[in-house]
Amino acid sequence: MMRFYVVRCIFPLFLIFSACQAQEVSITKKIDGVSYVASRDAVEDNHLQPLLDLGVNYASVMPFAFMRSMEQPQLHFNGERQWYGETYAGAGDFIKLLHTKNIKVMLKPHIWIGRGTFTGDMLLDSEENWQQLEADFERYILLYAKLAEENDVEIYCIGTELFNFVKARTAFWTQLITKVRKIYKGQLTYAENWDKVEENPLWDDLDYIGADAYFPVSDAKTPAISEARTGWKPHKIMLRGLSKKFKKPVLFTEYGYRSVDFSGRQPWLTDRTEGGVNMQGQLNLTEALFDEFWDEPWFAGGFIWKWHHDHESSGGAKNNRFTPQNKPVQEFLKKRFNLKKK
Repeated sequence: MMRFYVVRCIFPLFLIFSACQAQEVSITKKIDGVSYVASRDAVEDNHLQPLLDLGVNYASVMPFAFMRSMEQPQLHFNGERQWYGETYAGAGDFIKLLHTKNIKVMLKPHIWIGRGTFTGDMLLDSEENWQQLEADFERYILLYAKLAEENDVEIYCIGTELFNFVKARTAFWTQLITKVRKIYKGQLTYAENWDKVEENPLWDDLDYIGADAYFPVSDAKTPAISEARTGWKPHKIMLRGLSKKFKKPVLFTEYGYRSVDFSGRQPWLTDRTEGGVNMQGQLNLTEALFDEFWDEPWFAGGFIWKWHHDHESSGGAKNNRFTPQNKPVQEFLKKRFNLKKK
């Protein structure tokens, strides 16, 4: 009798515990965002009409810092020689303008290293250089945390594609997140490169699992939607697993495809290859991504790469770059972003 009594008491508790363990986050209102390229001069009211027509509810604002090389790790930011949109004042003005149009904001600082060195590969050769970088980076991130708080920015992304830096100096990043949260009271994420998302050690301390989602999904010259969806399967399983493990939604801090042949093979490539314009490939890959993710409850949405303020002269039929502007994929995005507003 005693054994039966104990089992009866414990079993409901086990069910409750199992249910709690199995719970997933649930996001119903998706982020339909664009990554807005900083402009040389101030963005004006009329520049935002194409965004409103597209139906976005978010834009990523990206102030830049510059490093000459890994041997000279000093960061230069908020300087007079930068484009206005890359500076504190320019980013602040743009955030205010976006908010007047009811477009929410993710503030997303980026580092550019000279000679096109990939930021994720950054490893410094001395403790002195690491300390120099950390001091500059902390000033940079805390400065823009202040801007984010002053302007009621909805999401602050504390870094972009800096895996070696994060892995080698995790303790620095952990204390930096604590300092950021003392300044900024909104939601935090970090934008990890697609191939390192599973290895990033920071997800416990953030509100979103951020992925720059340039996952390879097809080797075809013009991938079919069904083929691209199949190519997404292993990546999707991994991302959902991360969401369940950390009980955080996954956010595509960047996603997108070039309008070029074979754009699903290595979607991260940004070389200046001319020719091979392929609008159908870009469209099919984008549609497959939406079909796979936008209805998933653990998926928060994302920011397509990338959008320019001079809309009329951006993109178009001969452009093989990432921007969706004045291409068939723009009309697809417009339909999807406005789908639930009708």
